[in-house]
Amino acid sequence: MLIMKSLLSSLLHLFYPHTCDGCGIELTNTEHILCLRCHKRLPFTGYQLLQDNPVEKIFWGRVNVRHAMATCYYRKNAFLQQLIYQFKYKQREDIASYFGRLMGHTLRQSSWLYEIDAILPVPMHPSKIRQRGYNQAMVLASGVAVATEKTLSDGILVRHLQTASQTNKGRLSRWQNVSDSFSLQLNTDLKGKHLLLIDDVITTGATLEACSRLLISAGAAVSICALAFARH
Repeated sequence: MLIMKSLLSSLLHLFYPHTCDGCGIELTNTEHILCLRCHKRLPFTGYQLLQDNPVEKIFWGRVNVRHAMATCYYRKNAFLQQLIYQFKYKQREDIASYFGRLMGHTLRQSSWLYEIDAILPVPMHPSKIRQRGYNQAMVLASGVAVATEKTLSDGILVRHLQTASQTNKGRLSRWQNVSDSFSLQLNTDLKGKHLLLIDDVITTGATLEACSRLLISAGAAVSICALAFARH
């Protein structure tokens, strides 16, 4: 039986190479998605340990979020950008799941995770879900929930308007583009709840600001966690 399993594993590796999505080398049995070397190359921010970090400062004077962080820096033409592209546009849900768990393990280092009651993904319009096959923020949030052992709540926020791409838009344009795009599910009681919003990349924070405003208006406290932060 062990010999058969070994032969099957060898055949699977032959036709479906178990290689690193960062550099292409073959992964060991204990590695997944990235080899140890590429994992160490990820541009971690350390913001989970830093109060008043640059992500929190994005929202100062705009919306009263309790805490905000991003796990990594987002840099154009870096290998993390290519991995994000893979899970957003090439149906690599496994990569999004990997990074969701990474975000969760990073959050476990924070001093405020215990405050969180539930985890929410930034919603995606149904037409875009049909186009992409899934909401990448939902997959990230699922990974975070598993790693942190927190409740995952989907459906509280609804995206009822499909907006134009946010790429190459400035802060004001991004805010105008998304400000009326979201709504709350009817009869949702959020009073006294502390919710953690999950998204893939923070640029100006316009989408997260719009979502946060709605949740706060319903009586919730909001914190934010993204996979990556695009510094200006």
